[in-house]
Amino acid sequence: MTRLVSIVVDADDHLALARWWADALGTTVTNERDDEAGFQLPSGLWLDFVPDGDPKTTKNRIHLDLATYADGEHTALVERLEGIGATRIDVGQPTEGIDWVVLADPEGNELCVLAPRPHEQYDGPVGVIVFDTAEPARVADFWSLATGYERHDGNDVWVELRPPDGRGPHLALCAEREPKTVKLHLHLDVAPLAGADQQAEVEALVAAGARRIDIGQGDDVSWVVLADPVGNELCVLSPR
Repeated sequence: MTRLVSIVVDADDHLALARWWADALGTTVTNERDDEAGFQLPSGLWLDFVPDGDPKTTKNRIHLDLATYADGEHTALVERLEGIGATRIDVGQPTEGIDWVVLADPEGNELCVLAPRPHEQYDGPVGVIVFDTAEPARVADFWSLATGYERHDGNDVWVELRPPDGRGPHLALCAEREPKTVKLHLHLDVAPLAGADQQAEVEALVAAGARRIDIGQGDDVSWVVLADPVGNELCVLSPR
Protein backbone atom coordinates (compact mmCIF):
# COMPACT_ATOMS: atom_id res chain seq x y z
CA MET A 1 0.00 0.00 0.00
CA THR A 2 1.03 3.62 -0.44
CA ARG A 3 0.53 6.54 1.91
CA LEU A 4 0.44 10.31 1.56
CA VAL A 5 3.90 11.76 2.21
CA SER A 6 3.97 15.27 0.74
CA ILE A 7 2.11 18.18 -0.76
CA VAL A 8 4.16 19.65 -3.61
CA VAL A 9 3.81 23.27 -4.74
CA ASP A 10 5.17 24.60 -8.03
CA ALA A 11 6.81 27.95 -7.41
CA ASP A 12 8.43 30.81 -9.24
CA ASP A 13 10.83 31.35 -6.30
CA HIS A 14 10.69 28.08 -4.40
CA LEU A 15 13.07 29.17 -1.65
CA ALA A 16 11.18 32.38 -0.86
CA LEU A 17 7.79 30.68 -0.99
CA ALA A 18 8.94 27.83 1.28
CA ARG A 19 10.18 30.37 3.80
CA TRP A 20 6.89 32.28 3.61
CA TRP A 21 4.83 29.17 4.27
CA ALA A 22 7.11 28.08 7.07
CA ASP A 23 6.60 31.48 8.70
CA ALA A 24 2.85 31.26 8.10
CA LEU A 25 2.69 27.87 9.82
CA GLY A 26 5.03 28.78 12.66
CA THR A 27 8.00 26.65 11.70
CA THR A 28 11.23 26.82 9.69
CA VAL A 29 12.45 25.40 6.40
CA THR A 30 14.59 22.32 7.05
CA ASN A 31 15.44 21.36 3.47
CA GLU A 32 16.79 23.94 1.04
CA ARG A 33 18.25 22.89 -2.30
CA ASP A 34 18.39 24.32 -5.79
CA ASP A 35 15.63 21.94 -6.89
CA GLU A 36 13.48 21.75 -3.74
CA ALA A 37 12.75 23.42 -0.42
CA GLY A 38 10.38 22.39 2.33
CA PHE A 39 9.59 21.30 5.85
CA GLN A 40 7.55 18.75 7.76
CA LEU A 41 4.23 19.40 9.41
CA PRO A 42 3.76 18.03 12.95
CA SER A 43 2.12 14.90 11.51
CA GLY A 44 5.24 14.11 9.46
CA LEU A 45 3.68 15.15 6.16
CA TRP A 46 6.05 17.28 4.05
CA LEU A 47 5.18 20.59 2.41
CA ASP A 48 7.61 20.87 -0.51
CA PHE A 49 8.21 23.68 -3.00
CA VAL A 50 9.84 23.08 -6.38
CA PRO A 51 10.92 25.54 -9.08
CA ASP A 52 8.61 25.60 -12.07
CA GLY A 53 8.72 27.93 -15.04
CA ASP A 54 5.03 27.69 -15.86
CA PRO A 55 3.10 30.62 -14.36
CA LYS A 56 -0.09 30.06 -12.37
CA THR A 57 -2.97 30.80 -14.76
CA THR A 58 -6.09 29.44 -13.07
CA LYS A 59 -7.42 28.87 -9.56
CA ASN A 60 -5.57 25.98 -8.02
CA ARG A 61 -7.45 22.70 -7.80
CA ILE A 62 -5.68 21.91 -4.55
CA HIS A 63 -5.43 24.39 -1.70
CA LEU A 64 -4.82 24.26 2.05
CA ASP A 65 -7.25 25.19 4.80
CA LEU A 66 -5.41 26.41 7.90
CA ALA A 67 -7.01 25.41 11.18
CA THR A 68 -7.41 27.53 14.31
CA TYR A 69 -8.31 26.22 17.73
CA ALA A 70 -9.10 29.06 20.14
CA ASP A 71 -11.31 32.14 20.31
CA GLY A 72 -9.58 35.08 18.67
CA GLU A 73 -6.98 32.92 16.92
CA HIS A 74 -8.81 33.06 13.60
CA THR A 75 -8.75 36.86 13.30
CA ALA A 76 -5.21 37.04 14.65
CA LEU A 77 -3.91 34.52 12.11
CA VAL A 78 -5.60 36.31 9.18
CA GLU A 79 -4.07 39.60 10.30
CA ARG A 80 -0.64 38.05 10.76
CA LEU A 81 -0.71 36.45 7.30
CA GLU A 82 -1.77 39.75 5.74
CA GLY A 83 1.10 41.38 7.59
CA ILE A 84 3.64 39.07 5.94
CA GLY A 85 2.29 39.37 2.42
CA ALA A 86 -0.98 37.46 2.04
CA THR A 87 -3.91 39.21 0.33
CA ARG A 88 -7.65 38.72 0.62
CA ILE A 89 -9.19 37.42 -2.60
CA ASP A 90 -12.61 36.62 -4.02
CA VAL A 91 -13.01 33.13 -5.49
CA GLY A 92 -16.80 33.28 -5.45
CA GLN A 93 -17.23 32.50 -1.76
CA PRO A 94 -20.38 33.78 0.03
CA THR A 95 -20.09 37.20 1.62
CA GLU A 96 -22.04 36.23 4.76
CA GLY A 97 -22.54 33.21 6.98
CA ILE A 98 -19.13 31.60 6.48
CA ASP A 99 -16.45 30.85 9.05
CA TRP A 100 -13.40 31.12 6.80
CA VAL A 101 -11.37 33.81 5.08
CA VAL A 102 -9.89 33.29 1.61
CA LEU A 103 -6.35 34.56 1.07
CA ALA A 104 -3.60 34.23 -1.52
CA ASP A 105 0.06 33.71 -0.71
CA PRO A 106 2.73 35.95 -2.31
CA GLU A 107 2.66 33.88 -5.53
CA GLY A 108 -1.14 33.86 -5.74
CA ASN A 109 -1.84 30.39 -4.35
CA GLU A 110 -5.21 30.27 -2.64
CA LEU A 111 -5.58 29.27 1.01
CA CYS A 112 -8.32 29.53 3.61
CA VAL A 113 -8.12 30.31 7.31
CA LEU A 114 -10.84 28.46 9.22
CA ALA A 115 -12.47 29.53 12.44
CA PRO A 116 -12.27 26.90 15.23
CA ARG A 117 -14.25 23.75 14.39
CA PRO A 118 -13.84 21.42 17.38
CA HIS A 119 -16.23 18.85 15.91
CA GLU A 120 -13.92 18.33 12.93
CA GLN A 121 -11.07 17.10 15.15
CA TYR A 122 -8.37 18.76 13.07
CA ASP A 123 -4.77 18.01 13.96
CA GLY A 124 -2.02 20.57 13.42
CA PRO A 125 -1.82 23.88 11.55
CA VAL A 126 -3.23 22.52 8.28
CA GLY A 127 -6.75 21.26 8.83
CA VAL A 128 -7.74 20.22 5.32
CA ILE A 129 -6.22 19.58 1.92
CA VAL A 130 -9.05 20.68 -0.37
CA PHE A 131 -8.98 18.95 -3.75
CA ASP A 132 -11.37 20.26 -6.40
CA THR A 133 -11.87 17.49 -8.92
CA ALA A 134 -14.25 16.02 -11.43
CA GLU A 135 -16.36 13.17 -10.04
CA PRO A 136 -15.20 13.13 -6.40
CA ALA A 137 -17.37 10.11 -5.58
CA ARG A 138 -15.74 8.20 -8.44
CA VAL A 139 -12.17 8.98 -7.40
CA ALA A 140 -12.66 8.64 -3.63
CA ASP A 141 -11.77 4.93 -3.54
CA PHE A 142 -8.68 5.59 -5.65
CA TRP A 143 -7.43 8.35 -3.37
CA SER A 144 -8.18 6.28 -0.30
CA LEU A 145 -5.99 3.53 -1.75
CA ALA A 146 -3.25 5.96 -2.79
CA THR A 147 -3.05 7.92 0.48
CA GLY A 148 -4.00 5.29 3.04
CA TYR A 149 -6.75 7.61 4.26
CA GLU A 150 -10.20 6.30 5.21
CA ARG A 151 -13.56 7.59 4.01
CA HIS A 152 -15.26 9.55 6.79
CA ASP A 153 -18.24 11.24 5.13
CA GLY A 154 -19.54 12.40 1.78
CA ASN A 155 -21.97 12.17 -1.11
CA ASP A 156 -21.91 12.50 -4.91
CA VAL A 157 -20.33 15.96 -4.87
CA TRP A 158 -18.13 15.89 -1.76
CA VAL A 159 -16.13 13.18 -0.02
CA GLU A 160 -13.96 13.53 3.07
CA LEU A 161 -11.05 11.18 3.76
CA ARG A 162 -9.15 11.17 7.05
CA PRO A 163 -5.83 9.65 8.15
CA PRO A 164 -6.57 6.48 10.13
CA ASP A 165 -4.35 7.54 13.06
CA GLY A 166 -6.04 10.97 13.28
CA ARG A 167 -2.74 12.79 12.68
CA GLY A 168 -2.46 15.32 9.90
CA PRO A 169 -4.85 17.15 7.61
CA HIS A 170 -8.05 15.70 6.24
CA LEU A 171 -8.47 15.34 2.48
CA ALA A 172 -11.68 16.82 1.04
CA LEU A 173 -12.57 15.89 -2.55
CA CYS A 174 -14.96 18.54 -3.85
CA ALA A 175 -16.83 18.68 -7.14
CA GLU A 176 -15.33 20.95 -9.81
CA ARG A 177 -17.40 21.63 -12.92
CA GLU A 178 -14.74 23.46 -14.91
CA PRO A 179 -12.65 21.13 -17.10
CA LYS A 180 -9.03 20.58 -16.15
CA THR A 181 -6.84 22.28 -18.77
CA VAL A 182 -3.40 22.61 -17.15
CA LYS A 183 -1.09 20.53 -14.97
CA LEU A 184 -1.86 20.77 -11.27
CA HIS A 185 0.04 23.63 -9.63
CA LEU A 186 -0.12 21.70 -6.36
CA HIS A 187 -0.07 17.92 -6.37
CA LEU A 188 0.21 15.06 -3.90
CA ASP A 189 3.09 12.61 -3.55
CA VAL A 190 2.50 9.13 -2.16
CA ALA A 191 5.02 6.43 -1.32
CA PRO A 192 5.09 2.75 -0.37
CA LEU A 193 6.25 1.77 3.07
CA ALA A 194 9.91 0.93 3.57
CA GLY A 195 10.75 -2.46 2.08
CA ALA A 196 7.76 -2.52 -0.27
CA ASP A 197 7.99 -2.89 -4.05
CA GLN A 198 7.49 0.48 -5.73
CA GLN A 199 6.56 -0.98 -9.12
CA ALA A 200 4.04 -3.36 -7.55
CA GLU A 201 2.38 -0.44 -5.79
CA VAL A 202 2.33 1.54 -9.03
CA GLU A 203 0.63 -1.37 -10.77
CA ALA A 204 -1.95 -1.56 -7.97
CA LEU A 205 -2.81 2.10 -8.55
CA VAL A 206 -2.96 1.53 -12.32
CA ALA A 207 -5.34 -1.36 -11.70
CA ALA A 208 -7.46 1.05 -9.63
CA GLY A 209 -7.81 3.43 -12.59
CA ALA A 210 -4.58 5.45 -12.78
CA ARG A 211 -2.37 5.69 -15.87
CA ARG A 212 1.28 6.50 -16.37
CA ILE A 213 1.94 9.92 -17.86
CA ASP A 214 4.86 11.99 -19.09
CA ILE A 215 5.09 15.57 -17.83
CA GLY A 216 8.72 15.95 -18.82
CA GLN A 217 10.16 14.11 -15.81
CA GLY A 218 12.63 12.13 -17.95
CA ASP A 219 13.71 8.53 -17.51
CA ASP A 220 16.33 8.98 -14.80
CA VAL A 221 14.13 9.76 -11.81
CA SER A 222 13.24 7.72 -8.75
CA TRP A 223 9.53 8.46 -8.87
CA VAL A 224 6.67 7.48 -11.15
CA VAL A 225 4.18 10.05 -12.43
CA LEU A 226 0.56 8.94 -12.70
CA ALA A 227 -2.78 10.52 -13.46
CA ASP A 228 -5.76 9.50 -11.33
CA PRO A 229 -8.97 8.20 -13.00
CA VAL A 230 -10.02 11.73 -14.00
CA GLY A 231 -6.60 13.09 -14.96
CA ASN A 232 -5.15 14.63 -11.78
CA GLU A 233 -1.38 14.18 -11.50
CA LEU A 234 0.33 12.47 -8.58
CA CYS A 235 3.77 10.99 -7.99
CA VAL A 236 4.65 7.63 -6.48
CA LEU A 237 7.97 8.02 -4.68
CA SER A 238 10.43 5.33 -3.69
CA PRO A 239 9.62 3.32 -0.53
CA ARG A 240 10.24 5.10 2.78
